[in-house]
Amino acid sequence: MQLSERKEKILAAVIEHYIATGEPVGSKTLLEFLNIPVSSATIRNEMAELSRLGLLEQPHTSAGRIPAQSGYRYYVDRLMNRYELPLNEKRLIEARLSTAGGEPQQILEQAGQVLAEITNCAVVSTTPCDDNAVIRRVELVPLGTRTVMMVMLSSSGILKSRVCRTDSELNMELIETFYNIVSQHFIGKSASEVSMALIQTLALSLGSKSLAISPLLVTLSDLAQLTEQTQLLLEGQSNLLNYSDYPNAYELLEFLRRSDPLTNLFSNHKSQGDASVLIGKENLFRELQESSVIFSNYSVSGKESGTLGIIGPTRIDYARLIPSLKYLTEIVGNIMSDTLED
Repeated sequence: MQLSERKEKILAAVIEHYIATGEPVGSKTLLEFLNIPVSSATIRNEMAELSRLGLLEQPHTSAGRIPAQSGYRYYVDRLMNRYELPLNEKRLIEARLSTAGGEPQQILEQAGQVLAEITNCAVVSTTPCDDNAVIRRVELVPLGTRTVMMVMLSSSGILKSRVCRTDSELNMELIETFYNIVSQHFIGKSASEVSMALIQTLALSLGSKSLAISPLLVTLSDLAQLTEQTQLLLEGQSNLLNYSDYPNAYELLEFLRRSDPLTNLFSNHKSQGDASVLIGKENLFRELQESSVIFSNYSVSGKESGTLGIIGPTRIDYARLIPSLKYLTEIVGNIMSDTLED
């Protein structure tokens, strides 16, 4: 569908006015807003034609027009002018994220808080996922004579830890034996290759040390499995309670607490270069069909690793929010990449 220049101006004006006010737009208001040399009747006729095309809707017979889902789609794809983030906003984002720790989850949590403040929407993100991620480092932190904290770092930047307790005293000889096993059999190996069969084989080869070291090997296997799992993080969900667009806001909040649907949504809709925008019923989940979901993938060391996105009503300010999301996604990827290199 290709509209005339005048229809495009009218459609864009209706959408931008509705985004700003949440109120239906009439022809007289639009005429003042557009400041073009045509009559109110002409504007009214053009709006009626846009309604016939399915781009505008009229909530009530005497009311003005509001955007339809297809109107938003036409606007996002063809009409909106992208907002350029001012330098001071960029510096503020960078400063806020510089306080985050080096672990991906901490970085994403901080990014989510910043994005929730900027957009007044709910923010979702996924921790890095790399099917080819390998184990880079395994460290033991003694907590007692028979208790250690095991920490595993993968090549995707994921850091996982777990407390391990053993029935035997962990002396220097046992710890050195464990580190030798890790160096020979785990460092540089894909986390997906670490199986219980491998753990059992290694334990059997240890002879009298098997009983003491087996709990460490099992813990290492558990951490490798955790490294493979993508975690969904949620920030700013209470922002959605501020919108009258959500008569069933609590149902949406309950949906957002379930991680699997959103993780599947992101994995099935990879953003291509720019941010992806799903509007209203373009979202297959019923709970999201009064919302727009905007998301973008971040990359770590040149590899697409995870997703950062916002969820809000369909009348969110696409022109301003998409550049904010894209910039924050870029910063998140850069920080994670720098941390991994260090």
